[in-house]
Amino acid sequence: MDDRVENSYRVLLTGGEGEYVEKKSRFIATLQKCDSEEEALLFIEKTKKKYWDARHNCYAYVIGAKGELTRCSDDGEPGGTAGRPMLEVLAGEDIRNAAVVVTRYFGGVLLGTGGLVRAYTQAVKEGLRNCVLGRMRYGCEVQITTDYNCIGKILYLLGNAGIEPVSIDYGEKVVLCLQVPVAELQLLQKSVADATGGRAEFDKKGSLYYVDKE
Repeated sequence: MDDRVENSYRVLLTGGEGEYVEKKSRFIATLQKCDSEEEALLFIEKTKKKYWDARHNCYAYVIGAKGELTRCSDDGEPGGTAGRPMLEVLAGEDIRNAAVVVTRYFGGVLLGTGGLVRAYTQAVKEGLRNCVLGRMRYGCEVQITTDYNCIGKILYLLGNAGIEPVSIDYGEKVVLCLQVPVAELQLLQKSVADATGGRAEFDKKGSLYYVDKE
């Protein structure tokens, strides 16, 4: 089986920021979608320039559908207390093609290694709460052609399956364009045939990656 069939992952549809405060130290997390390492590095540099006066700008990023490329930096914090915990949050949330920078403004109180790990972890989680997430799936583009007598049954079936048509063309016949996970294709085809008594045409047009909003 093509491993893309089972390979879905989360992505940032829009980035966001979040803040966590621990003993007067401010931890500001900034997240952005990045489709390449070059984009991630540019984003990191841009964020560092924005927060040029901060004590630390730690970062982590994950690139590739399977997370093939990961990098992180503690940026002067004790080893393993910032970048790695930040990376683990992204991995734990199944997020790919994203970068995060956590900016720390020191509050004058040492937090210790455990406190730092907790603070950087929580900052990323706060940032994610202000992002819009979607799930990237490997699927098929499908076209269903039917008459007006069957369209209601098909729309009802699609609604129950959680599938929203990409487009619907109401002409001499009704033509629906869908994006469907590969694993669900055969079941959907059978369901459409059963619901319409075989009167609807079900055509697979090709394979693609597409995003489902969460």
